[in-house]
Amino acid sequence: MTRFRLPDLGEGLQEAEIVAWHVAAGDHVVADQPLVSVETEKAVVEVPSPQSGRIARLLVQVGDRVPVGAELVEFESGPHPDTGAVVGDLKAAPPTPAPARPAAAGGPEGIKAAPAVRAFARERGVDLRTVQPTGPEGTITREDVARAAAVPEKPGAREPLRGVRRSMALNMARAHAAVAPSTLFDRADVERWYTPAADVTVRLIRAIAAAAAAAPALNAWFDDASMERQLCAQVDLGIAVDTESGLIVPVLRDVGGRDVAALRAAVDRLKMAVRDRTVQPSELRGATITLSNFGTLAGRFAALAIVPPQVAILGAGRAAPEAVPANAGAEFHHMLPLSLTFDHRVVTGGEAARFLKAAIEDLERPQ
Repeated sequence: MTRFRLPDLGEGLQEAEIVAWHVAAGDHVVADQPLVSVETEKAVVEVPSPQSGRIARLLVQVGDRVPVGAELVEFESGPHPDTGAVVGDLKAAPPTPAPARPAAAGGPEGIKAAPAVRAFARERGVDLRTVQPTGPEGTITREDVARAAAVPEKPGAREPLRGVRRSMALNMARAHAAVAPSTLFDRADVERWYTPAADVTVRLIRAIAAAAAAAPALNAWFDDASMERQLCAQVDLGIAVDTESGLIVPVLRDVGGRDVAALRAAVDRLKMAVRDRTVQPSELRGATITLSNFGTLAGRFAALAIVPPQVAILGAGRAAPEAVPANAGAEFHHMLPLSLTFDHRVVTGGEAARFLKAAIEDLERPQ
């Protein structure tokens, strides 16, 4: 018998969720045949079989979250050992012993509670999965169960955050804890080129590239542990894409080095990959600054969240006609609302203002 472990999926990912098995116990598989699909922070990845052989049993179930190195499947026999390595480059790795389960766990899903506490929960009709533990090492106590029993249930089913929404929750918590955000608001007069059919996204991308050249401090990473700032040589732009599963931010590389046609083609490809869930993990990492074009849905201004190590995000609201002075009177021009949120720990107000000014100047060009 040999066992295959979850490979290192790259990009520093530590765990994944089992989305779908493509095989079952008793099936015969060949090397490189799709074995299982797993969901990382924001992408679904197919893991191939490392060998040919017959499947003895599946060791994890759909919906389980497992760390890299966890045992996935057991083979009856086969000429090749379990490799547990990077997908597409399977190298030998020593088996990892399973961690010892605490004595108090004793039940499904690793819930830590003594048998008497479990019995007390059954008597009170309390689902231990909904109880906040306060005991040592996350153990649920009798008092925790009593407290939960005293809180009336609210209508609506509870569900764990998974995949994209789990990643979003973790990233937003990290951003809230780590960043000192400040936001500048302004508007760009886009009357000379704006129409309902205009490619606003590509104009915004081009404006960010121009602004980063004028104020490089916003196209940067900041490591608060070492208190080091890294100015990034090229603009690798995160494009916020709204999906039913949650917000996904693929990265458009080197936006300053591409023409309009190449930018539009790249944006379309990334959005399709995100919505089809075929975007690669490498395309979700390494953004140096982010664009949120939320105005395509609703809203004019917003104080947006920065995901470290980035230090800035530009948001564009819904363009609308506004009165502007003209010839001793007024006329209506389409104005594009802009919101620039920056990390004030490392970016000065002057740097942010210069960045926004340069972006506005580019957006107000006729072409």
